[in-house]
Amino acid sequence: MKNIKTVGSLFFVTAFVLAVFGGASFSRAHANSIYNLYAVLMFVDAAVMLVCGLYINRHAQAVYWFAVMALTLNIVLTIFDQIGLVDILFAALNFVTLMALVSSRKEFSHQ
Repeated sequence: MKNIKTVGSLFFVTAFVLAVFGGASFSRAHANSIYNLYAVLMFVDAAVMLVCGLYINRHAQAVYWFAVMALTLNIVLTIFDQIGLVDILFAALNFVTLMALVSSRKEFSHQ
C-alpha cells in the first residue's frame, strides 16, 4: 500500500511539472505559434497524470494498464523529441514512476 501512495505522489509531481512546462510554453507563445499546441498537449498530459494519480489507489487493473501506457508513451515521445537536459530529466521522472508502478504490480493482480 505504501508503494501505491508513492506512485500516486510521483504522478502528482509529473502533473505539476507538465503544468509548469505548459504555462512556460504559453508565456513564450505568440499568436498562431506552435508553442500554443505544445502547451495544450502538456496540459492534456498533466490532466492524464493527475487522473492516474487520483485513481491509482483503487487498485484496478484498468487504471494500472492505462497508467503504464501513459508513462511509456511519455518516455517514447520524449526520446523522439530534441534531447536536452529537461527532456532527460522528464524521461527519468517518467521512468522512475513507471518502475515504481511495475514493482507494485502484485497489488493490482488480485483484482
